[in-house]
Amino acid sequence: MATKHKQILQYIDELPVGEKISVRQIAKALTVSEGTAYRAIKDAENKGYVSTIERVGTIRIERKKKENIEKLTFAEVVNIVDGQVLGGRDGLHKTLNKFVIGAMKLEAMMRYTDAGSLLIVGNRTQAHELALKAGAAVLITGGFDSDDSVKKLADELQLPIISSSYDTFTVATMINRAIYDQLIKKEIVLVEDILTPVEETISVRTTDKITDWLKVNRETMHSRFPVVDKNLKVVGMVTSKDIMGHDPETQIDKIMTKNPMTVGRKTSVASSSHMMVWEGIEVLPVVDDSNRLEGIVSRQDVLKALQMIQRQPQVGETIDDIVTNQLVLTRGKTKGDDVYRCEVTPQMTNHLGTISYGVFTTIVSEAASRVLRNYKKGDLVVENMTIYFIKPVQIESMLEIFPKVLEVGRKFGKVDVEVFNGGVLVGKAMMMCQLIER
Repeated sequence: MATKHKQILQYIDELPVGEKISVRQIAKALTVSEGTAYRAIKDAENKGYVSTIERVGTIRIERKKKENIEKLTFAEVVNIVDGQVLGGRDGLHKTLNKFVIGAMKLEAMMRYTDAGSLLIVGNRTQAHELALKAGAAVLITGGFDSDDSVKKLADELQLPIISSSYDTFTVATMINRAIYDQLIKKEIVLVEDILTPVEETISVRTTDKITDWLKVNRETMHSRFPVVDKNLKVVGMVTSKDIMGHDPETQIDKIMTKNPMTVGRKTSVASSSHMMVWEGIEVLPVVDDSNRLEGIVSRQDVLKALQMIQRQPQVGETIDDIVTNQLVLTRGKTKGDDVYRCEVTPQMTNHLGTISYGVFTTIVSEAASRVLRNYKKGDLVVENMTIYFIKPVQIESMLEIFPKVLEVGRKFGKVDVEVFNGGVLVGKAMMMCQLIER
C-alpha cells in the first residue's frame, strides 16, 4: 500500500499539464490534512512536476528531461524577468524554442515570429496581436500594458502575454543568461544519473545474521552491502572485513560500521569521487532527505561516468574554462620541463585590476594537473594546495608558469609551481594530489 505522500505525488503526476492546484484542493480531493498536501506539493516542485509562479499559483508543468534542459518554459521566463502575466495563463507550462526582439518594422518582425517563439517588444499593440495569431507568446518590456482584446485573445489561444518593467536589452540578456546557465548545469552528471536503483540494490537488515550476509555474498559475488532498519533507513555498511572472526549467528547491527558516509541523488559525480578516493570507499549508499535508501553508487560507476564527462563536447563556458583555455604550453622537451604561458585578461582580475586570488589558484592547479598527467594516465583529485607567495599582477600581463614534479607515487603526486611575470617571481605554490587509476 502506497503512503499518502506517494498517493498525492501520483495524483499530481497524472494531472493534465497546465492544471492549477492548491493545498486545499489536494487535501479535499484525497482526504488528507493540509500539512500533508503542502509537503507533497513542495516535493512535487522539487521533482519538477509543478511550478509555483508569483501572482499565478501552482501549476502542473511538463517534467523537463535532462537532455532538453536548455528549453525554458514561459513560467520560468516570468520568474527570470520579474514579470506580470497579463493574459494566457493556461499556456505558462509551454516551452519556448527561440526569442525574437521586435526592434524592426512589423512585416519584418512577423517573418521571424512563429509558433513556440517569444516576441520581446514594447507597447506595440498590433505586434502583440499578430504574434499571438502566429502562435507566439509576447513579452512587453518597459512595464507597458496591452489592449483588453489582445489579452482576451491570449486567453483563448492559451499563449501568455507577460509584462516586465525592464528594457528590451536587459530582458534578452537575462533570458540568454538563464539558458546559458542551464547548458552548463546540463553537463554536470549527478549521482541520480548513474545510481543502481533501490529495486536492484541488495541490502541487509539490522536484524539479519552473518549467515544471511554469506548467502547474499554467494549469490551476488559482492561483499559490501548497506544495512537498513525496518523503515529502509540506512544505519550502517557491512563488508567482509567486518564479519571476519565472528560467530555466523551474530546479528549484523553488532558488527556493522555505523553512520556510514552517504550521498543524495543531486550530489555531483565529481564530489562523490572525491569522497570515495579520500575515504577509500568502494560503495556509497544513496539516500533521500529522510535517510531512506534510494540506491547505491560504486567506485567503478563513478570512474566510468568521469571518463564519459571528459569525452563530452563542452557547451557552456565556466570561469575555470575561460582561465584554463588561456594556458598555452610553450616548452616541454623533457618530461619534467613543461612551461605554460597565460595572459591576464580583464575577466581574470579583481576590483583593483590585478589578478584575482581564485584565478591564480585555478592557473596553478591546472598547470600542476597537466604536468602530473604526463606521468600518470587517469583522473586526479586535489588533496591540498598551499600558496605561500603571491604578488599583485596587472591586467594584460603575460605569466610564465613552471610546474615541477617533486614526487610521484602509485596513488599520489606532489608538485611545486613557480609563476613569473617578466622574469620576476610573482607566485609560489605547492600542490598534493591523489591519483585515481582508470
